[in-house]
Amino acid sequence: MTAVRVELDQVSKHYAGTYAVRDVSLSLKEGQSVALAGHNGAGKSTLIKLMLGLIHADAGRVNVLGSDPRIGRAPARFEIGYLPETVALHPAMTGVETLAFYARLKRQPLSDNHRLLEQVGIAQAAKKRVGTYSKGMRQRLALAQALLGSPKVLFLDEPTTGLDPALRLGFYEILRELRQTGTTILLSSHALTEIEGHTDRIIIMKNGAKVADGTMRDLRREADLPVLLRLTLDPNTDTASSLPATWTRIHDHQFEWRCAQADKIDAMRSIADLPANMVDIEVIQPSLDDMYAHFLRREEL
Repeated sequence: MTAVRVELDQVSKHYAGTYAVRDVSLSLKEGQSVALAGHNGAGKSTLIKLMLGLIHADAGRVNVLGSDPRIGRAPARFEIGYLPETVALHPAMTGVETLAFYARLKRQPLSDNHRLLEQVGIAQAAKKRVGTYSKGMRQRLALAQALLGSPKVLFLDEPTTGLDPALRLGFYEILRELRQTGTTILLSSHALTEIEGHTDRIIIMKNGAKVADGTMRDLRREADLPVLLRLTLDPNTDTASSLPATWTRIHDHQFEWRCAQADKIDAMRSIADLPANMVDIEVIQPSLDDMYAHFLRREEL
């Protein structure tokens, strides 16, 4: 049975009567990667601070690696990695010096630091001052400090800020490797398109409350947004008249069919009966952006 590494039970946090987090329950298991999605002010960063023990809950229970993070055993804190949204690194220190500084704070040997710098792709600039680094390089150095000690739980708050598309792919490859070794990952982001396909589960937040929680398949089933089938016929032939009435012409030789999630399999089976002059067909599922908008609208009703 997979161990639960992080658990929140009916957790709330408010400031001057305004709730930053309200009645949130969730659990994170060993080797699981979970995305915390929501707009700015949705409560994502507050949840992470509660799990880190940086702030305390006004109601509910927080358990990380077997204890309350504010009063838990000290060794557990060294088994947690954290990459904050805003990275503050001393510009006069080199990459090597910066990572050594954090390693000593976390009581970790320095012998693994070079490997970490290579893993995040800045070993070649490790002896340069951080003040000369680009924003993306600083972000990768900050990720290296979060990985010190091979943490069992890794909290990442908007971690790909400043990374170009190629570096983002490399970042998610690092996360995939960590998941395979059993690391539990919670990734906070409002870049929904980016996280799609890189996490096991997605938690959607709005105004401090959890409005949806599940895999992409779970969320699609719950949202029940239509699936789009798009068909292209050979422009040199004209057999569109043989298409069923469910197909709507959208362009000269392109047709679409919107069907319910529950009808998707039957719709796919019907493709076998389509004209022989079919040259392409696309199955376009609702994106995470689509479902996010749907769940936010649902909460407003």
